[in-house]
Amino acid sequence: MSKHKLFSWPVRVYFQDTDAGGVVYHASYVNFMERSRTEWLRTFGYSNARLMQELGVVFVVRSLKLDYLKPALLDDLLTVTSHVKEIGRSRVSILQTVVRGEDLLVQGEVHLVCVDVKSFKPVSVPDVLRKQWD
Repeated sequence: MSKHKLFSWPVRVYFQDTDAGGVVYHASYVNFMERSRTEWLRTFGYSNARLMQELGVVFVVRSLKLDYLKPALLDDLLTVTSHVKEIGRSRVSILQTVVRGEDLLVQGEVHLVCVDVKSFKPVSVPDVLRKQWD
């Protein structure tokens, strides 16, 4: 684990997250991870809306890699973690996991790029966030 603080967010598995057999559909994990990253961002004082309105930037997903290790099931209570692995000029790499109790279900790495809200061209990660993430 990196020097960066681990953030955890609880997620309950709902019927809409599963396939007909009650197993979490693979794409649902992307949504769970997005929720965790969004709430993690709030701990630094910024919602996505505030980032766009006040700083004129937004973080977009450039790429993600997920490893599915065990299935989550209908009504499971999961914990989704997020923490910074690395920060570049306009790029942020986030390591994320989905766990049920002690069982690691999914692990992944998400690469975000900070972009201008009008042009969608890469811009530097705002200093106000960089200072908190370093």
